Amino acid sequence: MKIAVVYPPIKRNKEYPLLTQNRQFKYTNSLEVRIYPVVMAYLATMLKQDGNDVLYLDGINLRMAESDFEKRLLDFNPDFIVIETKAPIIKAHWQYINKLKDKLDSKIILVGDHIVFFPEESFENSKVDFTIKSGDYDFIIRDLIRYYNGVNNELPKGVLYRESGEIKDSGFAGFYNLDELPVIDRDLTEWNIYGEAYLYHPVAYIMSGRGCGGSNSFKNFKSNKKSFGKYETKMPGLCTFCIWQYSLWRCSARLMSPAKVADEIENLVKNYKVKEVFDDNESGAVWSYEWLEEFYYEMKQRNLIGKITISSNARADSLTDNTLKLLKKLNYRLLKIGVESGNNKTLKILKKDETIEEIVEGIKRAKKYGLIAMLTTMVGYPWETEEDTRQTYKVTKDIMLYKTHFGDSLQASIIVPYPGTPLFNEAKKNNWLLVGDTDYEKYDMAHQILKTDIDTELWCKKIWKIHLHPLFLIKSLFSIRRLSDFKLAFGGLISLFGHLRDYKE
Repeated sequence: MKIAVVYPPIKRNKEYPLLTQNRQFKYTNSLEVRIYPVVMAYLATMLKQDGNDVLYLDGINLRMAESDFEKRLLDFNPDFIVIETKAPIIKAHWQYINKLKDKLDSKIILVGDHIVFFPEESFENSKVDFTIKSGDYDFIIRDLIRYYNGVNNELPKGVLYRESGEIKDSGFAGFYNLDELPVIDRDLTEWNIYGEAYLYHPVAYIMSGRGCGGSNSFKNFKSNKKSFGKYETKMPGLCTFCIWQYSLWRCSARLMSPAKVADEIENLVKNYKVKEVFDDNESGAVWSYEWLEEFYYEMKQRNLIGKITISSNARADSLTDNTLKLLKKLNYRLLKIGVESGNNKTLKILKKDETIEEIVEGIKRAKKYGLIAMLTTMVGYPWETEEDTRQTYKVTKDIMLYKTHFGDSLQASIIVPYPGTPLFNEAKKNNWLLVGDTDYEKYDMAHQILKTDIDTELWCKKIWKIHLHPLFLIKSLFSIRRLSDFKLAFGGLISLFGHLRDYKE
């Protein structure tokens, strides 16, 4: 089979959509955010390993003109086209699919977090042939193509498809064993076009697992070798706004074996000379000390420690002294940590399972150990007042100015309750929504979705501008230790000014 794994180059004015590997979607003026779509990369790799002819084409992050993208796709003339979508861009994808169907005989497969919640909807609005209603869509599409290649005798579970004018469902799909994934074919998936301003280049993205493990995950940790392998839990973080956790991973958290992750890193070090890897698993593997110990052993045995820097998502409540000591031994550099709000009432409503005191304590402890902190915050919660939002600003500013090291940074965004999430259902129940349920194109952070008395754009911009606080700039400057930091700083400033243009004065 000839299969195209693609991201059509849809954009709005001069703004690019942050679609690949993004939990939160927005159009942005920043050209520095190009996140590698790990799950789609696994898919492309597995399809190629099965002997298929694979075209991987990310028109968004290659900044392609639509005409150039279309020419490459038409010249390839695929049997199947796989497109990842998300609520704010799905209507544009429906239109694009209908246009493609007039030019190609390809069967089109649509995947993504929105599709898992609403798998039938795209058949009513487009000429799509398949939708995948599970997060492990890389495995499912591999098995779907194997079926059409005559390798498998039946359709895999988790697929909706057209047959004789009807929409049929192949049934419920369980999760796959992540250790069965191959080492990603980085050349096929053009790994070197990706990266973000806060990471050292060349940078590569990995995922140590799928799903968010929190402190309670660790406390209630039990091995379950029969299901997903040794490192699996049913007690993860349950933040009500997190669409990936509720749609793709069904509120579970799985980790690959440490040896499997070390395989991926070893390939990146030896064959691609990568300086830094970013673990884009929801909370990394930081929540499991047992996993980190085994990972340290694997990295040491392969003589990889010190050969590469590791950065990761993490929850603050996992950052104990013992964990941080081990992270430093493994050469972890930066931890991307969700603060979300400076108010305990909000954190409780969101089911964050952390207090703001625990979050601040964990982040400050990490900074004491010399780890860089990247904070993520949101504004616009319907129940928060101006004073509550000011408290989030104060907390964020305090953390940013505490033991500031070069590389400390933050992100601020307007809260978006994606359709299907618990927060969305709560918003409907309480009449908080300012737009219709299916006004999907407005769920893009450029529009205020929830009722609030605060000026969301003003406060987002104010929080972003903490980067320009004189004390932060001075502390950052005096903590620079190498020439490569100046290049990182320049890229960071360009990215910051791009993000600031996303919000009106």
